[in-house]
Amino acid sequence: MIVVSDTTPLNILAQLGLTELLPQLFGSVIITPAIVAELSHTKTPDVVRQWLSNRPSWLTVQAPQQLIFAEVPEGLGEREAISLAVELHADLLLADDKRARRAAQTHGLSVTGTLGILDAAATKRLIDLPAAVAKLRQTTFHVSEDLLEVLLNRGRRGTS
Repeated sequence: MIVVSDTTPLNILAQLGLTELLPQLFGSVIITPAIVAELSHTKTPDVVRQWLSNRPSWLTVQAPQQLIFAEVPEGLGEREAISLAVELHADLLLADDKRARRAAQTHGLSVTGTLGILDAAATKRLIDLPAAVAKLRQTTFHVSEDLLEVLLNRGRRGTS
């Protein structure tokens, strides 16, 4: 399975201490040099920068050969991630930004984000979803409470 990730899912999962879900769910994940730069930025939480400095073997870095510009958000990380995913015919792009997700879908990519990762992990009983959502609420992740409640309710039905 070829999986390319944008910055936010890795950033948030590192803050939650749940990055090991990624190899359990997907095997390996590919990021681009711009994603590395974003995750290494001084404004990025220390725990995320520390995690990246000890990059796990399942996380590889690859630059796209060419950037896609049409309909792709302005952030270099998003453009690189979408471009690489298209180039590699990736099975999945991990992204949370709405514009990036829409752009990726216009290029035929399947997309999931942080909540989708948590949902998949909960379905496979890899995490305690209510505990993960409680920790998520303490991060800078922007999501509506209604969406979190939908996720939690779906998780409760899945464990019954």
